Amino acid sequence: MTSKKKAKKRTIFFAVLAFLLIMVSILAPWLCPNDPNATNALYMKAAPCRQFPFGTDSLGRCVCSRVLMGARTSVFSALLLVAITFLIGTVLGMLCGFYGGILDTIVMRLADTMLAFPQMVLAIAVAGILGGGMGNAMAALGITGWTLYARLARSQVLAMKKEPYILAARLGGCSDAKILFRHLLPNILPPLLVNATTQIGVTMMGFAGLSFLGLGVQLPNAEWGSMINEARGYMQLAPWAVLAPGAAMVLTVMIFNYLGDSVQELMDVKAK
Repeated sequence: MTSKKKAKKRTIFFAVLAFLLIMVSILAPWLCPNDPNATNALYMKAAPCRQFPFGTDSLGRCVCSRVLMGARTSVFSALLLVAITFLIGTVLGMLCGFYGGILDTIVMRLADTMLAFPQMVLAIAVAGILGGGMGNAMAALGITGWTLYARLARSQVLAMKKEPYILAARLGGCSDAKILFRHLLPNILPPLLVNATTQIGVTMMGFAGLSFLGLGVQLPNAEWGSMINEARGYMQLAPWAVLAPGAAMVLTVMIFNYLGDSVQELMDVKAK
């Protein structure tokens, strides 16, 4: 089997897994075996059983149901934030690379300033100022998320805008917008999409970290990071309340990371 076929099969395999994960997130309210927010004093810290496949937490809530609902929160929040930062960063990077000048100087110096601080430290600071909540957590992580796409798009446009086909498009009377979005964007899109795919897992870890610190999703809403934080105090008595959301998060991040690596490998094989 050739390298191209192996890379293609691997990409399809992880793409299917990612699609199934997204479908589970969409159908989570109908897949939950119990009400994720219903408390029951009779089943506090109950071990996994037929009624509660992953056991219950300190309030008697079904951990399995909360993990499923947490998937909806974690996965869709990460996808939405990556899509927003991808769009903003790509457009800014293309404009900077194409026009240069003062716009390029201002945006790139701003990006350098953002990158001078570790992303999670800056996110914690911003979320601490704005307060808890998923919207504020998205703003905290998104404040630096766009820089990756902006720098990559800018470098790609700088390398391509002097190509003969771009000069031919100019001589043919194409407007700047048409050159940017019809000729340049399709050629710089593959590496940007690869980076976006790998950033999904990183963003999910960021959301989980902020929720773990109480700066993300607020209780009683289900989110894997907040579930781990809430259950860590009684881990010796009910380890399933920590292990279930932790395993779900690790598995999800691995799937998206492997998908990004597979797409990158497939692109490298095609380039060669």
